[in-house]
Amino acid sequence: MPEYKIALLPGDGVGKDVLEAAMIVLEKIGLDAEYVEGDIGWEFWCKEGNPLPDRTIQMLKETDVCLFGAITSKPKEDALKELNPNLRDKGYSYFSPIVRLRQEFDLYTNLRPCKAYPGNPLNYRDDVDLVIFRENTEGMYAGVEFHPLPEEVRQALLLHPKMKKFEELPLEEIALSTRIMTKKACTRILKRAFEYAEKNKRRSVTIVEKPNVLRETGGFILEIARKMAGEYPEVEFREANVDAMAMWLVKNPQDYDVLVAENLFGDIISDLSAQLVGGLGFACSGNIGENYAVFEPTHGSAPKYTGMNKVNPTAMLLATKMMLEWLGEEEKSRKVEEAIAQVIKEGKVRTYDLGGDSSTMDIAREVVSKL
Repeated sequence: MPEYKIALLPGDGVGKDVLEAAMIVLEKIGLDAEYVEGDIGWEFWCKEGNPLPDRTIQMLKETDVCLFGAITSKPKEDALKELNPNLRDKGYSYFSPIVRLRQEFDLYTNLRPCKAYPGNPLNYRDDVDLVIFRENTEGMYAGVEFHPLPEEVRQALLLHPKMKKFEELPLEEIALSTRIMTKKACTRILKRAFEYAEKNKRRSVTIVEKPNVLRETGGFILEIARKMAGEYPEVEFREANVDAMAMWLVKNPQDYDVLVAENLFGDIISDLSAQLVGGLGFACSGNIGENYAVFEPTHGSAPKYTGMNKVNPTAMLLATKMMLEWLGEEEKSRKVEEAIAQVIKEGKVRTYDLGGDSSTMDIAREVVSKL
């Protein structure tokens, strides 16, 4: 029996290309694993009304970890237009499959390392080495939204004095998204960030929030963070408002180390940080729970490049490196990262985003040659 059983979810568009590139690398390093492929993405929404079929959920439950490619995601109305006509009047509503995965498997940590590798012409600076911990299941992405606003929800909200100005508006003219944060979720994402900083001898942990405006939710997580910081005296604790953080990351990114934030703010600062080290072609991500994890590049499906074997697979290869590390295959993980770094530094093989004309598989094969 193979040591690991790994789920592969290619998804849409270039997700298939970059996952194929990852498989070339995994084959070279000789990971003792069985790979099983599952259905996910736009095709299954259009045909079945479910971009993450129940059969895929069941398959994932029978594996150790998952490598995920990319998905196409569109606004509500556009999604309904592309749904199978036979399903349009049956109450189906599109919901992001990656968000559902995070919630279904309680993958509460979104780990986003943003590291500048020497030789990358897209680096903002060569000394950027940030790690972002984003709470992955709650906050503004909890999915509790309303439009039109139900009357019973409005009546409940009218208990708050600032809701009075919305009292007379027609319900269809009000849309509501909630920001839900619980003590459990705040505590565990903060703990992951502090533990990571302590284990890896990182200088600081900065909580990125907006408690001066979002007083209840922002103040809630900040209070928990301040108490927890005392348990990690070797790690400097900092606080930053999310708008100021965006400015400081552009001005002095080298001054920061580990950043931790709720779902929406974490999403924003992790993409900003990714651009500092070359853009989404270099941005890998881990969705990590207590017993399961899904690793992915953070770029989209790039439909216009589907099947062209053109996009940069580095983010996917770095996600594969993260998966190996999570599995405890630290030596293999280190070798893959070193090979990727060597290819970037030499700069002989580059995809279009780096000013070259090499293909997705050219990059993968060059990385394999360094192994």
